[in-house]
Amino acid sequence: MEVDVVIVGAGPSGLSAACRLMQQANAADQEMTVCVVEKGSEVGAHILSGAVFEPRALAELFPDWEARGAPLTTPAIRDEVYLLKDAEKSQQIPHALVPRSMHNTGGDMTRYVISAGNLCRWLGEQAEQLGVEIFPGFAAQDVIIEDDCVRGILIGDMGVGADGQPKDGHMPGMELRAKYTLFAEGARGHLGKRLISEFSLDAGRDPQHYGIGLKELWDVPAEQHEPGLVLHGSGWPLDKDTHGGWFLYHADNQQVVVGLIMDLSYQNPWLSPFDEFQRMKHHPVLRQHLEGGKRVAYGARALTKGGLNCLPKMTFAGGLLIGCDAGTLNFAKIKGLHTAMKSGLVAAESVFEALQAGDEGGQELTAFSEKWEASWAYDELKASASFGPAIHKYGTVMGGAYNFANQLLGNKLPNLHDTTTDHGALKPAAEFEKIDYPRPDGKLSFDKSTSVFLSNTNHEEDQPCHLQLSDPALPIRDNLPTYAEPAQRYCPAGVYEVVEDDAGNPRFQINFQNCVHCKTCDIKDPAQNITWVAPEGGGGPNYPNM
Repeated sequence: MEVDVVIVGAGPSGLSAACRLMQQANAADQEMTVCVVEKGSEVGAHILSGAVFEPRALAELFPDWEARGAPLTTPAIRDEVYLLKDAEKSQQIPHALVPRSMHNTGGDMTRYVISAGNLCRWLGEQAEQLGVEIFPGFAAQDVIIEDDCVRGILIGDMGVGADGQPKDGHMPGMELRAKYTLFAEGARGHLGKRLISEFSLDAGRDPQHYGIGLKELWDVPAEQHEPGLVLHGSGWPLDKDTHGGWFLYHADNQQVVVGLIMDLSYQNPWLSPFDEFQRMKHHPVLRQHLEGGKRVAYGARALTKGGLNCLPKMTFAGGLLIGCDAGTLNFAKIKGLHTAMKSGLVAAESVFEALQAGDEGGQELTAFSEKWEASWAYDELKASASFGPAIHKYGTVMGGAYNFANQLLGNKLPNLHDTTTDHGALKPAAEFEKIDYPRPDGKLSFDKSTSVFLSNTNHEEDQPCHLQLSDPALPIRDNLPTYAEPAQRYCPAGVYEVVEDDAGNPRFQINFQNCVHCKTCDIKDPAQNITWVAPEGGGGPNYPNM
């Protein structure tokens, strides 16, 4: 199948690009075929974000977004930031001492507590009304590269058994060929990862850095619900060498979202981000908002947070990397939806300009780089380039102070760098004490299996495992004695286990049916032995209202 533009991923950047492409084509009365492929069962099924949303890029795309019914109904009305000192004590940070980038109220722009999944569902509707073709449930499995040029993608087969043989109802994958292909897969996209390597897009950049974000959605009693209340914090339960922070937002419909973002540059292999999140909710600052409520959804996703110093080159012959596939999140704001959308708008304008000029495709769109570097989104990333490295170098408190001072001085302090990879930061288990996490109480804290159930995750069991080991013996031979096999703990869905066989020997077991597509294993495995590839389309989580 041949089209003008293929977009991989129906997230905020991909859908924004699709909408802007068709807006331009329709305005110019020019015929154009734009196709979006999405591995989730529906648009929004795999989308997970906080989220407090800045509608700047949305207003550029649809100035009448409010009249169109965009799901932005809960303005942020009150900001609170806390440092948790231990399991009981905390200190609220005065508003004047909170970095400006983390202010969510005041200023010249109203911000909203939203469901990123519902925003994408709405963007998908707008795209289809404009003439975009969206194919949910189809996973892009590979890139078509010919003569050092991207010519499209290959959709994975449907109906292949675990033995690699076709089953009844087998449907072979198809080639989607395009003049230009935009990759908008989100953090650690498996095709984006290949493209970065294939075209050396990260040459001269710092290694990319990631976090894992865990999130829950709660129904809470009416008397403790305050729509638009925005809380952020750091400190306990994370130690001084483990960086991250939490969020708790009062959304609409008597719901509260709560989550933890933990840097994947942590050193201690005994750490479990999932269990840190669970015990965090018992702190009085958070507990008061959740007690008496009911948890209704759970999910986890890696986020690309390295910022400008780690941002790869986004152009190559025949296509572009956009959104979190490249790493456009502004971690100083703990926001990435608006910058991802802006990258999609700039991509669409660059592609349309080329096609309208008679371009037959396959070129490197250098005009994109010029437009991107002239955008407000790039200015945001440039202003916050040292934010992550400062926290990694000096810790959460002192790093935060460095960033506060840097913002006051107009970003005049030296640009800091962090050149240690996230997986390379892990140290041997023998250097740390094993962590015995408290048992979940079933009221505020829960186990992994119960949580995965709430993510509505499902994969056809009789299909090839999409979590591929370069060396199947390595987890037991190397990772177990050195790192106590950390995959058992860094995975937030119980995918990886070390079990004993009948003879009492340890065996590495992969429960791929549990996978919520967070990509943490692909990032954090110390030997880089695990490669995440797309499973059969339609598999994975089905997040409601996340």
